[in-house]
Amino acid sequence: MASLPGVGRRTALRLVLHLLRQSDADVEAFSNAFIRLKKDVIYCRECHNISDTEVCPICGSPRRDHSTICVVENVQDVMSIENTGQYTGIYHVLGGVISPMEGVGPKDIEIDSLMERIAKGGIDEIILALPTTMEGDTTNFYIYRRLQNRINDRPSGADEPTMPRISQIARGVAVGNQLEYTDEITLGRSIVNRTEFHI
Repeated sequence: MASLPGVGRRTALRLVLHLLRQSDADVEAFSNAFIRLKKDVIYCRECHNISDTEVCPICGSPRRDHSTICVVENVQDVMSIENTGQYTGIYHVLGGVISPMEGVGPKDIEIDSLMERIAKGGIDEIILALPTTMEGDTTNFYIYRRLQNRINDRPSGADEPTMPRISQIARGVAVGNQLEYTDEITLGRSIVNRTEFHI
């Protein structure tokens, strides 16, 4: 239990003692829930959010604005933004941010699949909702450059591709903060008051 994130030795001990007091049937049901979690929860083939279907309910919903993609670091960020009730587009979960100090490069996160989604067309806006940290800003810059290069490297005579609008959440989110720890009102206002992304 102590190996779980956020669970210290004392909390782990309390959880174990609690489970020992439960009936065998309750403990078995509890453990089976973890097995089902591991076996049944997958990642959406479109946005990489967690789902129990190949395409998550957000990507599969006709009520969402599929021309707007909000790029986030992790699944917790999707949940945080959804809780604001201020965003109606779809998402793209990178699964991390570029961090050379930790050996995480562009190929280690879902940037290529983001570019593939954009290349299919129909995307009017990319919202960069990454952490306001050095790593988050580096990833923002990299994505922006990849999109620019995609436009500049088009073959001569090819139809001119349109550059989607690139915005970032307003800096009401304090520098250095993770989105999952930001209160819902501040995060909601940051999404609504997003600004054009500039280098």
